[in-house]
Amino acid sequence: MAFRGRKTSRHGGERNNSWAYLFLAPALGLYLLFSVWPIFRGAAMAFTDYRFIYPDTRWDFNGLANYREMWNDPDFWNAVRVTIRFTFYVLPFTVIISFILAVVISRVRRLAGLYRWMIYLPVILPVAVTYLMFGELFNTKFGLINTVLRDFGMRRPPNWLNDVDYALRAISIADIWRGVGFPTLLFLIGLYSIGNDLYEAAAVDGASGWQQLRSITLPLLKPVFALVLLLSLSSIPMTVDPMLILTGGGPRDTTMSLGLYSYKTAFQLGDLRLGYASAMNLVLGLSSAIIALLVFRSLRGDLESSGPKRRPWRRAAAASADQ
Repeated sequence: MAFRGRKTSRHGGERNNSWAYLFLAPALGLYLLFSVWPIFRGAAMAFTDYRFIYPDTRWDFNGLANYREMWNDPDFWNAVRVTIRFTFYVLPFTVIISFILAVVISRVRRLAGLYRWMIYLPVILPVAVTYLMFGELFNTKFGLINTVLRDFGMRRPPNWLNDVDYALRAISIADIWRGVGFPTLLFLIGLYSIGNDLYEAAAVDGASGWQQLRSITLPLLKPVFALVLLLSLSSIPMTVDPMLILTGGGPRDTTMSLGLYSYKTAFQLGDLRLGYASAMNLVLGLSSAIIALLVFRSLRGDLESSGPKRRPWRRAAAASADQ
């Protein structure tokens, strides 16, 4: 059915349907107000010395002073290191676990819808509920994790959220649990789009399950892997909620990510320096965008060359179909 965005007039011509723009206007207005405008306002604020408790400094332009201060700020560089470590903890496990879950669910014939719903449930749970739940699980005395470890004979289980060696890892576990559902659905969409004829031809050719995974599934899922990496690289470094709810940046700033540091700079510390915090967020956003662009460019050649046309089983399936 064709989209009726235009209406034919009596003279055989076409005229725009103004009702379509009328219905789009509220959504477009909300998007511009709450998404586009804050981006431009934050980018402009990043070049000012805007301090919330001093209204006179609201648009006090200071050029690159925020960035020079950032360069000499040890707390900023500590936050950068924490953000990089957190990304390396979360990103590979999120991609690997979501891919494995997608492969397992794609081969389930009964209750597959239930399993998809269970995997996606953590994504739709309220953020505070999720991390408060993990706060109870990681509780030193009464948490379920340490209770199980004591039952297995460990006398002194880790003090997860108050130990400098475990706090960031514990937060990473919570974030992986919450964020693995969406990429799993993306992988499932990619797996369901692969025709069974490829696997049947490979099985007839004597290929094992591992060979089918390596030679059919992985090459055809390269675009999905690229999409998951791009989305993860644009969201994981900006994570604030688990640090804010579970540790507040402690112990000893070992979980003070760049997003949390900018949040505290803007709303909790000193003069509430929104200008300096905006500058940090601008650096974080541009860095994430550049890294995502580099990843996409490095994968672009593989994406263009990926596909079943390079696999012998596709040729076999096509030949059998022609017969």
